[in-house]
Amino acid sequence: MPEPRTIGWLLDEVDRAALIARFPPVWPDVIAHHVTLKSATDQPLPTETAGQVVGQVNDGEGLQALVVAIHGTTDRPDGSTYHITWSLDKARGREAKQSNDVLRERGFDRLDAPIPIRLTPSELS
Repeated sequence: MPEPRTIGWLLDEVDRAALIARFPPVWPDVIAHHVTLKSATDQPLPTETAGQVVGQVNDGEGLQALVVAIHGTTDRPDGSTYHITWSLDKARGREAKQSNDVLRERGFDRLDAPIPIRLTPSELS
């Protein structure tokens, strides 16, 4: 049986730079790289090439994320939230996968207006 692979979208580099200017990373380890769809075997890459940043969260304990809507929803098929782990503090033991927990426990602050972003379907791992 093939190993599961993680698929999703890479954030466009121009959009990444603009978002970093608008949402300066709070924590020392800047990720700001991708949106995860799922881990699966034999799953084709997604076809969407656009999304919208609709919210943000900073837990004050070493993790910051931007919330993304794809096809008008922030809900991933697994019940978690589409997001970009923006920055974290590895020295505090923080990991990107903890963004899901932070969003589930705290929710997020919605932006006044969505920000369109370009996304490239990709295998992430």
